[in-house]
Amino acid sequence: MGIDLSVIWFVLIVFATLMYIVMDGFDLGIGILFPFVRKPEERDVMINSVAPVWDGNETWLVLGGAGLFGAFPLAYAVIIDALTIPLTLMLIGLIFRGVAFEFRFNATPSHRPFWDRAFLGGSLLATFCQGIVVGAVLNGFPVHNRAFAGGPLDWLTPFSLFCGFGLVVAYALLGATWLVMKSENPLQATMRRVSHGLLLAMLIIIAAISLWTPLAHPAIAARWFSLPNLWYLLPVPVLTLAVAVALWRTLGNVSCHAAPFMLTLGLIFLGFSGLGISIWPNLIPPNITIWQAAAPPQSQGFMLIGALLIVPIILVYTFWSYYVFRGKVQTGEGYH
Repeated sequence: MGIDLSVIWFVLIVFATLMYIVMDGFDLGIGILFPFVRKPEERDVMINSVAPVWDGNETWLVLGGAGLFGAFPLAYAVIIDALTIPLTLMLIGLIFRGVAFEFRFNATPSHRPFWDRAFLGGSLLATFCQGIVVGAVLNGFPVHNRAFAGGPLDWLTPFSLFCGFGLVVAYALLGATWLVMKSENPLQATMRRVSHGLLLAMLIIIAAISLWTPLAHPAIAARWFSLPNLWYLLPVPVLTLAVAVALWRTLGNVSCHAAPFMLTLGLIFLGFSGLGISIWPNLIPPNITIWQAAAPPQSQGFMLIGALLIVPIILVYTFWSYYVFRGKVQTGEGYH
């Protein structure tokens, strides 16, 4: 039995996407949380908690996009064509957030509120558009003769907009629990309170999407609720509930600093797994599989050599940067 390069590349792209969601998620979440914090010195702590690592987090987005382009060109072409508007807005949000991130440190006191609002707006726009992309992919795309056959606004549906809102809540929860780990009172106490509300909102959103998708897509309903699949997949919702209960408890325990963030990562991973289970093995729902969208094996094999060289380097760099800048961020401490 030969090596299935399409499956290997699918795993690599999913891994890169998950790493991006985890790492840039709390980074974007910090911008989303700005309205909950008014004191300039506390906002500085929030920014400084990610200042040493934020620009490296987006490496995973580049890796995932490049992998999709090379390994699954049909999927890349359809997704880019179908989602041109939200993807362009996402990039604008990321660029604007990056500019605001740097400029606010050098701005005069009178100009800093403008860059704070720019940082908030860029974070919200990028996150909301990413959620729209997720919702649109779950809804699927019409494809004819290996090209997108829909309109430029097919992505604009209630479900995709709801997914955009859901991702805003998820990233905000990641950002809040990151700050529980990286900050001290009174900012930490504020983030614990905010996290409780965000956790409740996120559970409602997970429940809504878990009901919405099978009701709208019979194939997804059959995947989750037919026997014996129901018994095989039951651990996903059970673990989600268990992790949520543990997260609620650790948020109320002032001696727990890292646990809330780790549990939030688990919650994000379980939600991401549920979405993957719903569409597998389709890369372009509802009916184009990873093998139908794949590039020739020669191309996938050539790219895989480069990926196997570069991914360990990215992992080592990422680990080292987070290790060097571990620990609490103090007021007045910065990296600019």
